[in-house]
Amino acid sequence: MEQIIFRPKLYKFDTLKAFTDEFKVGGSDLILTNKYIYDPYSDNNKCGAQMIYQEEFGGGEPTDTMVDAIIAEASKKHFERVIAIGGGTVIDIAKVLSVSDGGSVDSLYDHKDSIKKLHQLIIIPTTCGTGSEVTNISIINRTRLGVKMGLTSENMFADYAVLVPELLAKLPLKVFGASSIDALVHAVESSLSPKATVYTKLMGYKAIEMIITGYQKLVSEGMDKLPQYMGDFLTASNMAGFAFGTAGCAAVHALSYPLGGTYHVPHGESNYALFTGVLYKYMEKKQDGEIAHLNAYLAELLHCDVKNVYTELENLLNHILTKKPLHEYGVTEADIPVFTDNVIATQGRLTANNFVPLSRDDILDIYKKLY
Repeated sequence: MEQIIFRPKLYKFDTLKAFTDEFKVGGSDLILTNKYIYDPYSDNNKCGAQMIYQEEFGGGEPTDTMVDAIIAEASKKHFERVIAIGGGTVIDIAKVLSVSDGGSVDSLYDHKDSIKKLHQLIIIPTTCGTGSEVTNISIINRTRLGVKMGLTSENMFADYAVLVPELLAKLPLKVFGASSIDALVHAVESSLSPKATVYTKLMGYKAIEMIITGYQKLVSEGMDKLPQYMGDFLTASNMAGFAFGTAGCAAVHALSYPLGGTYHVPHGESNYALFTGVLYKYMEKKQDGEIAHLNAYLAELLHCDVKNVYTELENLLNHILTKKPLHEYGVTEADIPVFTDNVIATQGRLTANNFVPLSRDDILDIYKKLY
């Protein structure tokens, strides 16, 4: 059994300039980024790299039509390395660019077993949530099929993952909240996964500790102190990425995808909407094993009794991002069985990592209780 996947080489620099100097970024590189993220730190792109700005091709999370348009634009250029500087959308698209021969996203899904790395890939995350700088999965909303799906390949790992805390200095509070809660979910789900190992749990539990204690400091000292703790959240997100890159995510992610795909709820926020609902369901079915260890660990961090741990966890998280019932996102009662069947039909890759198996009735009940 593989214990932990350390595929990309991991680097950290204080500034973007330190990275571009060390990696000798230049005209043979293609940077995929967002203008508002890159320009304030790039010194007018003096490194001379070729540029694609993701927002020029659409907003929100990556869709098949957005990615196809960016593939077409990249096909007009000649480059050796793809450098992603951005959040989850930019990172997921860059992984596709590194293996794309100019064909459509659908063709990659149809031939995923024969995907080959065509360009070296460097990923620099600018949120503290995805952890996907160290994973080999790209999540794309396949609008032609009406579902979010993961595309995975050994050849979609980055060659280098680079942490640059400077790039998170102006991260909006709502984006910080959604992305950091996403990292917390990664850490929790990977720790509960049947694929978890002592190494992934070392990363996962440390990430949980760093995120929760970071939140507690922000609640105590004020959200204006966030910049001084951003490096810690970035590191925690990265550690959670290593953990779920091996052990996987599970039902929280699986149940969140229909919500995000149908009502365009940001990924981290949709995960939060399902987070404790899934944990409560696990506890209905099995109260011993790893979940007992997790709950005791959380209770110690939250200074509460184990029986109140999920309530206190939500109380803390609500200071960072307010949880909403599903109906406030537009979900209807008629959506609930549709979402349930969608999860069963399309998210087996994730539900295989559940702490305990969840039946159709279990999934339906989670959605109903959160509605």
